[in-house]
Amino acid sequence: MAATSNADAIWTMVDGHSPELCAMSDQIWEMPELNYAEVQSVACHRDMLAQKGFRITENVGGIPTAVLGEAGEDGPVIAILGEYDALPGLSQEAGIAEQKPRNDSGNGHGCGHNLLGAGAMLAAIAVRDFLERNNLPGRVRYYGCPAEEGGSAKGFMVRAGAFDDVDVAISWHPAPFAGVNNPISLACNELEFHFKGRAAHASSSPELGRSALDAVELMNVGANYMREHMPSTARLHYALINAGGVAPNVVQANATVRYLIRARELDELIELVERVKKIAQGAALMTETSVEHVVVSGDANLIGNTPLEQLMHRKLEALGPPEFDEADRDFARKIQATLSEKDIRAAYARFGLKPQLDVPLCDTIFPPESGDGRHVGSTDVGTVSWVVPTVQMRGATYAIGTPGHSWQLVAQGKMPAAHKGMVHAAKVMAATASELFANPGLIAEAKADFDERLAGRPFVNPIPDDVNPPIPGFDPAVK
Repeated sequence: MAATSNADAIWTMVDGHSPELCAMSDQIWEMPELNYAEVQSVACHRDMLAQKGFRITENVGGIPTAVLGEAGEDGPVIAILGEYDALPGLSQEAGIAEQKPRNDSGNGHGCGHNLLGAGAMLAAIAVRDFLERNNLPGRVRYYGCPAEEGGSAKGFMVRAGAFDDVDVAISWHPAPFAGVNNPISLACNELEFHFKGRAAHASSSPELGRSALDAVELMNVGANYMREHMPSTARLHYALINAGGVAPNVVQANATVRYLIRARELDELIELVERVKKIAQGAALMTETSVEHVVVSGDANLIGNTPLEQLMHRKLEALGPPEFDEADRDFARKIQATLSEKDIRAAYARFGLKPQLDVPLCDTIFPPESGDGRHVGSTDVGTVSWVVPTVQMRGATYAIGTPGHSWQLVAQGKMPAAHKGMVHAAKVMAATASELFANPGLIAEAKADFDERLAGRPFVNPIPDDVNPPIPGFDPAVK
């Protein structure tokens, strides 16, 4: 089957299932659940997989809110990755261009993961149809992945072997623009440092106390000095988890600080983590306290794959940008009115594009390798990319300039523009996967590129073997 007719056919298959999956994305939007607590969301995904005839595996990697659906027989295995976790503090009414929390729970889909999971499943369903209609060998898998927002669930799933037999992984993420993702992200580790000292009366017997809070403050000072002597692409963030109490007349005996450490490369991250640990030990030494550290989560940096990226870009160019209408653009302008010009320029800068301040929604496909990597975060897709050839796209689903993790993004999560961008991304992912099944030589090219990139670069999962996700009764033996 020729590539062009293949794409036309798969896009029609996506359209056939899109109303149901758009409705599911809205349903997930209505029940924003945080890391490892996505009970209702995973149930929606599991039920849709069952309805569409997928073979279902629950409790993937021992994680109750992770699910896998597989269709097809024999042949190569292509994984399409979805997510559905939300963020705290971002409750917001849908469809209005003003900040208005919808309830007191405080959660909201401020990164578009309600769309991410539904769009990825939509692609997987269409690929299932493609395999059946063309009687091709191969298996398509939908991976429902929880806890991307700081939970690193895919890292735990990788550690459990959930991707060991996968040939190619495909994913996407909601964005202001549409195009192949430039595979640059920061490897990261999140650690908590627990300091323990000795309580005492802060006035009558301060000499008897050893302040854990002082140790945290000194650690932060040391980390600030380290910032001058680390790579410019690295990042350090911290949050005070436990200040020891509210009474200033007590020497605080316990205090905890959480650090998020990021670096461009995995080996660079490992070195920075060790330096931060030494700073913590120094702070404990200066205050005569003790310190213990606990790894909370960790993501590897993304590894690119040129053959897959070129293939996906060809599908994007063939499809063109999402077909937004004037009503979509009108609402996007209202959202932009709540932003600053700096917000809009920053959106273009992240992708290395020339600013167009009069364009409310994406109207083009941005070129491959857009952006120089200065404006990037971390993703647990990075960990998958170290064990499977991986490609990821950005799908245009919201007004240009909308900050990630904002009420403005939540407000747009159920709009027609969001649905159109989600379906657009599903078409590109489905067309990419179907082309790989139809032309297995492309999979071989992707694997050769993968092997070449990682030659001499051993993979070290940023999540140590003795660290488990924060799930009561978690069993790491479950695969």
